[in-house]
Parts: sequence; C-alpha cells; structure tokens
Amino acid sequence: MALDDIHFQPLTKVAKHIENRDISPVEVTEAILSRIETYDQGLHSYTTVTADLAMAQARKAEVEIMKGIYRGVMHGIPIAVKDLCFTKGITTTGGMSIYRDFKPDHDATVVTKLADAGSVLLGKLHMTEGAMLEHHPEFPEPVNPWKKDLWTGVSSSGSGVSAAAGLAYATIGSDTGGSIRFPAAANALTGVKPTWGLISRYGIFDLAATFDHLGPMARSAADAAAMLQTLAGWDPKDTTSLSAPVPDFLGALDAGVWGARSVKVGLDWDFCSADADPVTIGMVRDAVAVLEEIGALTQGVTFPSVDELLKMNMAATMAETAAHHDATYPSQADKYGPSVKSMIELGRSASAVDIGKGIIERRKFRGAVMRMFDDIDVFVMPVFKLGTPTWTEMREQVAQSFDLIGKFTSPMNATGTPTVTLPVGFTEDGRPVAMQLCGAPGSEALLLRVAHAYQMATDWHTRRPPGF
Repeated sequence: MALDDIHFQPLTKVAKHIENRDISPVEVTEAILSRIETYDQGLHSYTTVTADLAMAQARKAEVEIMKGIYRGVMHGIPIAVKDLCFTKGITTTGGMSIYRDFKPDHDATVVTKLADAGSVLLGKLHMTEGAMLEHHPEFPEPVNPWKKDLWTGVSSSGSGVSAAAGLAYATIGSDTGGSIRFPAAANALTGVKPTWGLISRYGIFDLAATFDHLGPMARSAADAAAMLQTLAGWDPKDTTSLSAPVPDFLGALDAGVWGARSVKVGLDWDFCSADADPVTIGMVRDAVAVLEEIGALTQGVTFPSVDELLKMNMAATMAETAAHHDATYPSQADKYGPSVKSMIELGRSASAVDIGKGIIERRKFRGAVMRMFDDIDVFVMPVFKLGTPTWTEMREQVAQSFDLIGKFTSPMNATGTPTVTLPVGFTEDGRPVAMQLCGAPGSEALLLRVAHAYQMATDWHTRRPPGF
C-alpha cells in the first residue's frame, strides 16, 4: 500500500494490510503524525499530540504482529480521543481553562479498551468548553476543512475535523444534544450515538450525565463499526453501562449493499420539512430513494411531537450540568467562559417544578418513541435544518433558541436511543448535508448495516475536503 494516500484509506482496509504485514503500524503512525504536523497548525483539531506515546504503541503493535499476535481490527490503528476522556499522565482539559494543567491518575475506560485492542493514541482533540456550544476564549477554535466559515459542529469539533482531514482514522466524540451528530454532519463523516449505556462513561468530564453518550466518528459506517466493536460493553466501573452481550457490528455488514433489504423505514416528511429547507429535505429524500432501490420498505409514520419536550428539556439538562460543576462554580467562576457561565446559571436557577416537569415529559416522550418502533425498524430525519450552517448562522439560530439547531438531535438524547449519522450530499456552495438513521435501543448493528448498504450504493462518504 502506498504511503502517499494512506491517511484517507479506510480503517478496515489499512487494518487488513497491517494484519497481513504488508505495512507496519510504525509506518502508518509516522505518516499520520507527519500530516498532523503539516496541517493541524491551520486546523487546530488537536489540543495535545502524544507523538512519543503513539510511536511506542506502534512499535509494540509491530512486534506483536510480527510474532503472530494479532488483537483484531484496531491493532496498530492510529486514533484520537476527545479531550474530555481521561488519559493517565496526559493533560485532559474538557475544553476548560480551569483544567488546563489537569493530568488524571487513571485512564477512561474507553481509552483502556482502545489500548487493550492495540490501538495507537495520537492525542487529545479540541472541544468546546465543558462540551457546550462555544470554545473557551483562551483556546483556538478548530477549522472545518471543507470550508473555513462553516461550523465544525460541537462539542466534538476536533473529533470531526481530525477524521475528515485524514489526521486520524477514527475518533471518539460525546453527544448530549447533538455533539457526535453535529460534527459528523458538518465534516461529512459517519458518527454513531449509541444506546445510552452501551459505551462506558467512566473517566470522562460529564456535561449532563443522563443525556451524555460516547461514540465513534469515522469516514464510513464500516470504520465506525470497527471502533464501536472495541468501545462497547459492560464496565463494572460504570454501573449505568449495559451488561447485554455486544453484537458483532462488523459481521452485521456482510450483506453489503443488500443490508437494507426488507428493513422497515419510517418517514414523517411533515415533521422533517417543517424546520428544514427544501434543499436539505430533497437530499434526504434522494437518500431514502436509494434505500428503496436496495430493498428497504418505506412507510409513513407520525413522529411524536417534540414541542413539550423541547420546552422542558433544557431545565433538566442544565440542572445536571450545574451539579457536575458544583465543586468549581461559582467558587472559580472567573475561569469560565461567558457561554458556559450562562448555561450553569440557568441550571442553578431552574426550579424543582421545572426540573420535575422535564423529567416527566422526557419519560412520556420516550414511551411514544418506543411505540413508534413497534411498527418500524429505522426512522429517517435530517441533522440540520439548512445543510451545514456557518458559524454566524449557528450563533444567530442559537440566539433565538437552541431548538433551531437541536430539534432533530436532542430528542434522541432524551430517549437514550441510538442514531447513525451519515453524509448524503453537498449543497451548491459546498456544505455537507447528512441524515440520521434512528432506531430502538440496541439496534446499532441494524443501523450500521443500513448505513453501510447505503454507502455501498453511493460515494458521498468517499469525498474528501479540497486541499487535504
């Protein structure tokens, strides 16, 4: 395999070459580290590059594989993690200046799982302050490699940028209201927000614990499946993690382009069109037509009303955020940026009645979504109302209401149900457009199978940012 384009090769393809000893983990890691040095000074996706650790892990992987010890598809693969995942002895900021010198004394479970699988840790990825909407004023904002003025998606901004630009084969993001799906959509990636509890959250900075999901971001459904296979599973250190057996996510893709055959896909164009522009809806409709061509069975459904949920959800979410920051806010409020301060203050001022209403509405909404999945396997909807917004457009929408950005994403944090986000086209001015495949709890293998089938029939996921 030629090294000049190895950075954009599929993770699963590189893994096969590593397993067959056609190329070594050391060569691959050196190539990606060189790209980071060349390009990331303009993209700002990494907050910390762990070059020495990466090379040590790559050499270890090379020795093991030469001895015939192959740990699996992630062995020797360079990856990176969002900077809210604890890494022993390595600075972990959570995007906050208050933790700019914090070096944990233990690894997050996801970091341990990746190390045990033989992965190579390239470093830690920039994120918004406290995993909210804005980066801390003292930290640089990552730059979207597709177009500089486009939003990178938050809060996993560095996770999206690095994977899109070929500076990692896959990354870990977190999602409380859309922060795997936003950057996956904005950077034309495939992102998985799994069932709540499928991936352990031990050893991370929380935003709002009962809404938070960790998940993989990669350049294809197959690559995301490989990463998810490693990350998923019961963790005794996280009692909220799920103890059910982990499915064979990669094996589920064996049907290839026919993986969508006979899958019941639910559509509610009235719900989707009410807050999305015709261009976005047109591309999602085109994607659904492809699914129909490869065997999916579509039917109309009514998505439960999100009006009351969105009205009451914020109080419960921000109350959890305030609880997480209670040890340092307001005692060290001067170290927080203005956006995070305002969110924490909202949480601290929320009444017990408002929080209670939010909890009740969340339960009711989840019940309605579960009933919808009694009749369908997958529900399709957009991610953004208008392609990928610019930074200016995003901030203008949020100034009116977060619901303008989060209408299609935050409901699935409230339910804790899985989604897979994947690219379905680009606007005339170069904005990536994506759709979500949503499913019932534990349906990640099915969602990835359908996403993979779509990607076998299309080439949107193979497009690369110009100049990279």
